[in-house]
Amino acid sequence: MSRINLQTQTVPAASQPLLAQIHQAFGATPNMFKAVANSPAALQSMWTAFGALGKGTLGSKLGEQIAVAIANRNRCEYCLAAHTVLGQQAGATATEMASAQAGQSDDARTAAALRFALKVVEQRAQLDDADVAALRSAGFGDEQIVEILAHVALNLFTNYINVALDVPVDFPKVALK
Repeated sequence: MSRINLQTQTVPAASQPLLAQIHQAFGATPNMFKAVANSPAALQSMWTAFGALGKGTLGSKLGEQIAVAIANRNRCEYCLAAHTVLGQQAGATATEMASAQAGQSDDARTAAALRFALKVVEQRAQLDDADVAALRSAGFGDEQIVEILAHVALNLFTNYINVALDVPVDFPKVALK
């Protein structure tokens, strides 16, 4: 059971239009957004970030692969479940999503992005020149490097919301590795 109210009845007025957009996008309102709706500012921040990164240059498939790797590392069952579904909707196979969950990929470019993202999480962004050079040699430019960091930050935010507040998973569950 969630540690805070999942907003359905007493939604703050400023959260209502955002929840309507979210409901339209998903065909339902996922529990995570109901939890975040307690703060219209936090909901606006999260929803805007998802929208902006969805239009980024990395592509939604890689964004979802990064999300499952980070979710697994942070033991966020909610994000792991949600992003596994979203990754498959973005064109990833179940095998690709399972590999990404473990921080791996048969695609060298994707593998480099996952290694980098996980290193950012594990080492709290204490990187060195070689870490960025590895991304560059995999074909990522400055724009994509910054976008990977933005995906990491957004996923840390969502992982922390779901884990700290014990938000009930409302996507098909995926086992942590």
